[in-house]
Amino acid sequence: MINYGYACINLELRKQKITTNRGMIRRTFDAKGLPYVSEIAIKNITDQLKIVQWNIENGISVYRMSGSLFPWMSEYEFSELPEYDTIKSILAETGKLAMDNGQRLSFHPGQFCVLCSPTPKTVDNAIIELDRHSQIMDMMGLPISPAAKINIHVGGAYGDKESALKRWCKNFKRLEPNTQKRLVVENDDKASMYSVQDLYEGVHKVIGIPITFDYYHHKFCTGGLTEEEALKLAASTWPKDIRPCTHYSESRRYEQKLMMEQICERNDIPFKALEETPDEWPTLSNHLKEFKKTKEQAHSDYILEKPDCYGLDIDCVVEAKAKEQSIINFIN
Repeated sequence: MINYGYACINLELRKQKITTNRGMIRRTFDAKGLPYVSEIAIKNITDQLKIVQWNIENGISVYRMSGSLFPWMSEYEFSELPEYDTIKSILAETGKLAMDNGQRLSFHPGQFCVLCSPTPKTVDNAIIELDRHSQIMDMMGLPISPAAKINIHVGGAYGDKESALKRWCKNFKRLEPNTQKRLVVENDDKASMYSVQDLYEGVHKVIGIPITFDYYHHKFCTGGLTEEEALKLAASTWPKDIRPCTHYSESRRYEQKLMMEQICERNDIPFKALEETPDEWPTLSNHLKEFKKTKEQAHSDYILEKPDCYGLDIDCVVEAKAKEQSIINFIN
């Protein structure tokens, strides 16, 4: 059985201007300070509460929260915000609503959270950022476990994967205890980076944290494992009482090619002819150009297939551009 979820933005609610991504540039932060941060944060977390409620009403039990709830949050302590009590109250209400209705909430901090960096300042910033995410979860009353996961990648190989993994595990121990208990690590989408097998040997066996299996990333970095083997190895790293979490997406290139093939078929145009003489069909030619420019790892707008869970009970965050619209037909 798979519980499906999506990440951050709810397109249906965004039409009503409900969003959790309000922010500010550095100049505004310096000029207006923490009172304005409080104002923006309250708007974001109030709308996050609305998204969690919408998810419940629509049968969605897995949701990745936006990491942009608090602008410039590494620059201050949450307790310094003028509306701290109001902020705590809204977050606690959101957390209780999610927990009471079986909705699993998570974070996925960005690519700049690099615990294995050889640059001390980069590591220091990553630690602050990760701890802030965990502190938000603390205010929400979410589990202090991977049930409320904070998901990141190792972050780089720097020409020596073994040394990078050792630095990652060493710097992991500098995180706050609650952050350590929530942190999970995800496999990468480049052959030169970290497969599930790499993470199992270099992270899980060293510090014991779980591995999030990304189906699409595995296609580019298998570590010599089949999809089933990699999923089951990653799933084995999760505590027995917590459902393993996975990520799923499909190829935007495939989506684009399928669209062009369907148009060609309906109009009796051989797809090969389009590739060989694109100027004969100017509109299709533009689609073909976009297709050729799209990176192989790019995510599609929608998904066409359900991931194979190989008999496991898992949670799955679908990373498609259409967000909640991409999973509505899969949750019933």
